[in-house]
Amino acid sequence: MTSAASPREQASEWLGASRAGILCGLAAVAEGPLRQAGRPGGAPDLFPAVAGHLLDGLRRALAWDAAIFADCVAWARAELSERGVPAAAAALLLEQLRSVIREHLAGAGSQASAVVQAALEAVSATPEPMPVLLQPGPLASPLPTFYFRALLRGDRHLASRLVLDAVERGTPVKDIYLSVFQPSLHEIGRLWQLNKISVAEEHYSTAATQLIMSQIYSHVFASERIGRTVVAACVNGDLHELGARMVADFFEMDGWDSYYTGASTPVDGVLQAVVERRADVLAVSATITHHVPDVKRLIGLVRGHPQCGGIKVIVGGFPFNRDPALWQQVGADGSGIDAKTAVAVGNRLVCAGRAAGA
Repeated sequence: MTSAASPREQASEWLGASRAGILCGLAAVAEGPLRQAGRPGGAPDLFPAVAGHLLDGLRRALAWDAAIFADCVAWARAELSERGVPAAAAALLLEQLRSVIREHLAGAGSQASAVVQAALEAVSATPEPMPVLLQPGPLASPLPTFYFRALLRGDRHLASRLVLDAVERGTPVKDIYLSVFQPSLHEIGRLWQLNKISVAEEHYSTAATQLIMSQIYSHVFASERIGRTVVAACVNGDLHELGARMVADFFEMDGWDSYYTGASTPVDGVLQAVVERRADVLAVSATITHHVPDVKRLIGLVRGHPQCGGIKVIVGGFPFNRDPALWQQVGADGSGIDAKTAVAVGNRLVCAGRAAGA
């Protein structure tokens, strides 16, 4: 550990260096109650993933934002509960994690322990979220529910007809993206997290939605050009590309020229695209907190590139929606909670930059 590191950073580094030993210690304490509470072959097999997820989440929370760990605890609670593991067993796991931290981290351990405690209190006070599709949205029709059910049945042909018919009747493509595609996939992801659908079903829903998006591209590219260019990319290692693709499409519908690089784009590829396209804006997506350091590194390299001096950088994805100030910590110029907001932020940043230059 470096002498210049803060106590929180020291705690984060120690957790990373001691990960294997901590997981062994947690398993020794929690394995028994988990075996008694879970189905044969169920909860015990889940333990390494849950414990590792909590430990890695705590590391990132100490390095970035304590709120991150609350999300990790909520995920763990849902995973264990779905397999019949009572809350007491999950709490035991967290209490043991806190004990190990206090034992080995001295002063820095108090800060890590506080993060664990805050997460426990936040989760216990938060009820199970209602399904996304049951929440009110801007599209007052049953289309989102019908589309979602078609995906779950594995009927992409019906899902496609529903969307194409709606577009032909005059439903704006932007409303389809925000009120149909986005909430449906959010709910699909939630069901996968709760182990109610398989990863194959989740992948099928994503692939079907990508195909249907391509079927309405004639509407996406119909807008008059305004002479601005955006490069949209997922950081290296991030395979969840649909959000970034939606952002690129929204910029297209606003008259921008978009260049979408796809999932898990290497840094050199992003820089090359930005330079060759003479981009006004770089939109970077990160789906999970694990990729936030990669976003910061990418932005630092963009800032240091001699041909990227005037570019504006927008970030988005779950970590930035969870913490509205996180975009500043990674060195971006702004953030968008969804594709519509990202376009508004991009236009504002470019207009402000050109006004300043003039």
